[in-house]
Amino acid sequence: MIKVYVWQSLKNGTFYTGMSKGLERRLEEHNNGNSRYTKAYLPWKIIYFEEHKDWEESRKREKYLKSAAGKKWLTKKLELHL
Repeated sequence: MIKVYVWQSLKNGTFYTGMSKGLERRLEEHNNGNSRYTKAYLPWKIIYFEEHKDWEESRKREKYLKSAAGKKWLTKKLELHL
C-alpha cells in the first residue's frame, strides 16, 4: 500500500504533501535533513495520511491535496478532529 501524507513543520506550520510506501522511514529521512526543500522547516510531524492500492491512484490524490480545493478539504477534515 502507498501512503499519501501531509506533514506539518513544527518550526512555522508549513505543510508538505507527498507519498511513500514507508511513511515512518520517509519522515525520519526528512527530519534528518536529507531533503533540500524540507531541511529549512525541521522538524516535521504527520498530521494526515491515507492508503491507496497503487501509485497512479496515490499520485492523483496527492495532486488533489496540493490543490486549493484539496487544501480546503483537508483544513475542514482536520478541524473536525481537533
